[in-house]
Amino acid sequence: MADTQREIERKYESDESGLPDLTGVSGVRAVIDKGVAHLDAVYYDTADQRLARASTTLRRRTGGSDAGWHLKVPVAPGVRDEIREPLSDTVPRTLAGLVRSRVREAELLPVVRLRSDRDVRHLVDADGVLLAEVSVDAVQAERLTDGGGTAQWTEIEVELADGGDPVFLDKVEKRLRKAGVRPSSSSSKLARALAETAPKQPKKKGAKRREAPVPPQPGPPETAGDHVLGYVRAQRDALLELDPAVRQDTYDSVHRMRVATRRLRSTFRSYGKVLDRTVTDPVGEELKWLASELGVDRDREVMTERLTAVLAELPRTLVSGPIRTRMRTWANARRGGSRRRLIGVLDSKRYLALLDTLDTLVAEPPLLPDAAGRPEKVIGKAVRKDFEKVSALVEEAIGAPPGADRDLALHEARKKAKRTRYAAEAAGPALGAPARALAKSMKSLTSLLGEHQDSVMVRVTLRELSAVAHAAGESSFTYGVLYGREEQRAAAVEAALPGVWEEIGAGVSG
Repeated sequence: MADTQREIERKYESDESGLPDLTGVSGVRAVIDKGVAHLDAVYYDTADQRLARASTTLRRRTGGSDAGWHLKVPVAPGVRDEIREPLSDTVPRTLAGLVRSRVREAELLPVVRLRSDRDVRHLVDADGVLLAEVSVDAVQAERLTDGGGTAQWTEIEVELADGGDPVFLDKVEKRLRKAGVRPSSSSSKLARALAETAPKQPKKKGAKRREAPVPPQPGPPETAGDHVLGYVRAQRDALLELDPAVRQDTYDSVHRMRVATRRLRSTFRSYGKVLDRTVTDPVGEELKWLASELGVDRDREVMTERLTAVLAELPRTLVSGPIRTRMRTWANARRGGSRRRLIGVLDSKRYLALLDTLDTLVAEPPLLPDAAGRPEKVIGKAVRKDFEKVSALVEEAIGAPPGADRDLALHEARKKAKRTRYAAEAAGPALGAPARALAKSMKSLTSLLGEHQDSVMVRVTLRELSAVAHAAGESSFTYGVLYGREEQRAAAVEAALPGVWEEIGAGVSG
């Protein structure tokens, strides 16, 4: 089982190469010398450095107190999650899976070897509690590909102790800066090693030395296409970033990944005048497939949470039979099967091909003539069109008689409201406050209608569980009580909808 730790650290460099006195840092009572550790790490990546481009590192390290395989995934500036596996000769299967969305079908190869002499100090408080570990690393880097360049440098690394307050790192940095130490220009040792050991381009005879050109930085979005592509790119990136979290069963990761697929699919449909739907529709179908596969796990999460909550609300006098055990067994059985199936989906060629397709779509977008138009006109028209469709569906649902027809109409209205919300989100940077207000209104509407749809699905589940309990000779009384309460919840939503919709309509027209 992989061990995951949150790592909060900062890196520095100094011309003096030494560590200033840190006893004056507020809260530090002592600086304890922990000796020198000799570390030897080989970093793995694809030939075209896909992990490095994603600021992700995978290494096999010996020496020190944490020898083994380490995968570091960025969480925020200066914050990374480190997933560890024991030493082995090949990349552990668990870690290979966690980088598959980045690596795809490419082979992981040893690209850089770093050997470091790490001089370690512990900063402790008056009670001897560790506040941070500070080390001075003398690094020797050797490139294992492209001609095998070498480099060496010394850096200072400050890592916050587990559970520590990040503000403490600010105090240490203030002291370091006073001593002439400056933040490192590289985000990691690997990034610096790759930069400093890169093969030098042969100099043409007689040619003057020129500085390497600086890649142009993308400017602010100007056209409708710029805005839509920016939103598409953000959702593509979300899929890639959430993939490891889903594999690790991180809370809510399945839901967030499913939302990213919906946002992409909705964007392709809402902005069909910007991106050619003959190209995006097939991608949308693949996203629909992925969302449905993710939904197996997500639906289980929602139903389990809802059933647990409604059962907890009941007085003990209304609870009969082993209903809690029955629900727990149902949830665990579904969980095991859906988890195995989901990991299989994320390892499938179909899923990896979808990621490749999204990369190509972002790099070579199928733009239509309207993509060059003014955002206010092109994007505004698309959002208004989506809202008109929502309006028609909500009015239809309100006018439908209670029962299955109304349930279906409300579900369709909810799906269209989600699409309108995502279209408004994409329009936010271009249209400003009106788009943000519409997105907020549509989120409120989808939440209300989602409460209704959850009630519909919970009632289906309760009927199934009741039938199983009855067949086993157990009391089905409590299932009936819960079913009645879910009917009341749905009726309350239906009663509230006309007023909510009137308020939304007034806000949009105003």
